[in-house]
Amino acid sequence: MATALSWVTGFGRFWYGFIIGDDWTAAAAVLAGLVITALMKAGGLPTWWLMPLLVALMLGVSLRRAAN
Repeated sequence: MATALSWVTGFGRFWYGFIIGDDWTAAAAVLAGLVITALMKAGGLPTWWLMPLLVALMLGVSLRRAAN
């Protein structure tokens, strides 16, 4: 049982580190972008432009924080 729990814990830590990584704000922005994209798509609006814009904005934010 301890081995199974250790495996599950390690699996969870891997995915947390892979998705969240060092910058939780980038992960939150991607999640928000996906939710907004889904809502816009459900409303019949064009959504192709949203994620590239979000990525460009978050890249700028991330670079500005890294430079300081």
